Amino acid sequence: MSALLMTGFPGFLGSALLPKILARREGSHAYCLVQEHWVQLATERLQEIEAAHPHTAGRISLIEGDITIPGLGIDYVDRARVNDVTEVWHLAAVYDLAVPESVARRVNVEGTAHVIEFCLGCPDFRRLQYVSTCYVSGNHHGEFGEDDLDLGQGFLNHYEATKFEAEVLVRRAMKAGLPATIYRPGIVVGDSRTGETQKYDGPYMYATYMTRLPRVALIPGVGDFDVVRAGLVPRDYVIGAMDVLSVMDKSEGRTYALTDPNPPTTGEVVQILADYLHRKPVRVPLPLGLTRAVVAHVPGLEKLLGLPAEALDYLAAQTTYSTKNTVADLEGTGVECPPFASYAERLLDYMTAHPEHGASAMT
Repeated sequence: MSALLMTGFPGFLGSALLPKILARREGSHAYCLVQEHWVQLATERLQEIEAAHPHTAGRISLIEGDITIPGLGIDYVDRARVNDVTEVWHLAAVYDLAVPESVARRVNVEGTAHVIEFCLGCPDFRRLQYVSTCYVSGNHHGEFGEDDLDLGQGFLNHYEATKFEAEVLVRRAMKAGLPATIYRPGIVVGDSRTGETQKYDGPYMYATYMTRLPRVALIPGVGDFDVVRAGLVPRDYVIGAMDVLSVMDKSEGRTYALTDPNPPTTGEVVQILADYLHRKPVRVPLPLGLTRAVVAHVPGLEKLLGLPAEALDYLAAQTTYSTKNTVADLEGTGVECPPFASYAERLLDYMTAHPEHGASAMT
């Protein structure tokens, strides 16, 4: 019986993805690598998954470990249990624009190196399913292709830089013979059908900001509202695409940008959110550098705006993402990215009903 190993459980993507890939892999067992401080949450999440998806019952095991440790921190007994792994889903990473370089490097780069080493040590290994990000593009200006990686770009933060370095490692291993597929999600928001999410960042920050303002809302703009595109993508599309693409023979060796093929402008996003919140947005053009410095250094301003200084860079970035590989290989599967306007209301309904979530990702 074949088995798979998943990192990044019980995170936002992994928790929703796991039952789908097990449904497609009848008879397979899944091992989820979980850090010690997430074991209780992972156990609760596993119980929820088994209750909601009976086909997963008895097919998922939690294994304590840590990708930042050689051998993934798996002890001798558990290492023998995972010897039959033929597929690895590597989702674990630090998703934080303000992450310190040392932490980002240890998790995103060294962690990925350890995952690759684990894959190479599995005797019957078939595929690494690696989750990267569209933002390996850094500060590249213009369209960034799915087959592009090193175009001489700089990076806006340590998150981008280390995810770039991690993808370099994966591609190097692929050239050396490791079977793998790379997925690059854009800015992942909640489920397009239910609005469910675990954190409120990205466009949610605009919504949070506007709720604190009177009916006429001054919206600071550090980029051209009508030119800058928002690479938003709902979770259900990301996991649906990865699920379908992961079992295609032709997907081995390919890279897929999982983002909206027709992304809205930041102006369109602001207007959609403002309409829901019954606000009249008034755009206020501001210089990026000065605005970033003020937000970063004036105490309490980030909290007031609901927008970290690091996020301002993306409001001025004029990078777009080709989804040619993704659209071509998903044709006929029924998996398509819905437009933001079609599901934004559900995201905001969920946000209103669940104020307990914050903007922090799991680390």
